[in-house]
Amino acid sequence: MHLIDIGLNLSHDSFDRDREAVWQRAVVAGVTRAILTGASREHSPKALELARSKPGQWFSTAGVHPHHAIEYTAECDAELRDLHRHPEVVAVGECGLDYFRDFSPRPMQRRAFEQQLQIAVDTGKPLFLHQRDAHADFMAMMQNFDGRLGPAVVHCFTGTRAELFDYLDRDWHIGITGWLCDERRGAHLRELVKSIPANRLMVETDAPYLLPRTLVPLPKDRRNEPAFLAHIVEELARDRGEDMAVTAAGSTAAATSFFRLPAQTVS
Repeated sequence: MHLIDIGLNLSHDSFDRDREAVWQRAVVAGVTRAILTGASREHSPKALELARSKPGQWFSTAGVHPHHAIEYTAECDAELRDLHRHPEVVAVGECGLDYFRDFSPRPMQRRAFEQQLQIAVDTGKPLFLHQRDAHADFMAMMQNFDGRLGPAVVHCFTGTRAELFDYLDRDWHIGITGWLCDERRGAHLRELVKSIPANRLMVETDAPYLLPRTLVPLPKDRRNEPAFLAHIVEELARDRGEDMAVTAAGSTAAATSFFRLPAQTVS
């Protein structure tokens, strides 16, 4: 089993003390490649720096999360475009809209999102998207770029059935995290994941966030790790009514194609 974690915040400071050990645990658990999330002016270059340290294993995205939209200046746009000149950066984002937290004013969120959609047009790279409580505006903005964008994945999908089918109807991909394992707010996903075609389903931890609540035992520090991706895949496979190996192989094939990753050689 060779899994790809498509959403790993490995530049987060909680990994500073043991980043290499974290990755070795992931490899033992079957995670052989990862897409390191760049979600701010600070962390997008850090994600690239990390990706360059493990060629063929780590890749990165470069973008500005809607929480950080207030920092999206002309200089920021130029910095992102410079990052996207590197082959290790395989997607634009994390970008989108978040009206649940509203850490940045909504007009600034929309402006930052629009400019990153333009980067995706200009580079031809896939989109790594975030949407929470902003579906109507999110869809309208994506529609404004219809026909000019490449592949898109709605990362960490937590939405409704109607939202899911809006995305699938547009041939977008879906990223599933340990939110699936949260009985308080993710129970509805247990049924919805059955409707996602295998070639558009990808898996991610979003570590260090979203520790799967069904993990036994839970780590004392409550930090999520890429090693726990196999647990998410196991639960996802059970919900989809298929063998874990089938779910794993499908998600890995989908991620390899989506991010245009080179063929992997595993020692």
